[in-house]
Amino acid sequence: MSGILNSSIGRKFAMALSALFLMFFLLQHFAINILSVFSPDTFNEVSHFMGTFWVIQYVLQPILIFGVIFHFVMGFVLEIKNNKARKIGYAKTSRAANSTWMSRNMLLTGAVILAFLVLHFIDFWIPEINTKYIAGDMSGLIDPANTESGFRYYEELVHKFHSPLRVGAYVIAFVLLSLHLLHGFNSAFQSIGANNKYTNGLKGFSKVYAIGIPLGFVFIALFHHFTH
Repeated sequence: MSGILNSSIGRKFAMALSALFLMFFLLQHFAINILSVFSPDTFNEVSHFMGTFWVIQYVLQPILIFGVIFHFVMGFVLEIKNNKARKIGYAKTSRAANSTWMSRNMLLTGAVILAFLVLHFIDFWIPEINTKYIAGDMSGLIDPANTESGFRYYEELVHKFHSPLRVGAYVIAFVLLSLHLLHGFNSAFQSIGANNKYTNGLKGFSKVYAIGIPLGFVFIALFHHFTH
């Protein structure tokens, strides 16, 4: 593993695999969260399953956390090495002329997304971990003593989107995520050598994904903010 990461191609390949893994997770995360708009009860049931099934909690969740950390650390490493290798004159001329704003600012958008993830963890993941593993409440209920009080997941989601400042932060973060994905999706496929007769189709799909998924998350935040 260390040998692969010591080469430029190896680092890009590993970066691409982690990106594709995180994009799959993002799609799955969106599929669950959009349920909160159409069916709160189904959202609660699916969230409760995801939050208590041992394979997800003790196997997939640690893998996801590792994937997030690896992707962002590798992103910073690649950007630093690229900046060192790039000549100053080239950076001032050809690079700006032959690349998009998104490709030149992947580090910036990535840093903002990382800051958003910290906020997201503080908002949802840490309280959930505290409830389940410190307080010892795995029931999923707001009040474990009252079985008719309802699941906590939907109520917590709605509560977080009361604040216009938090909703604004979410919207900005997902706009930047969209810009990040518009370049990152295609870059990931190129890094793993997926340049073939399906390339045009992949580019089309990547645009739909990069715009549609973040826009969907923005819709969820705004929906709960303005309807509750």
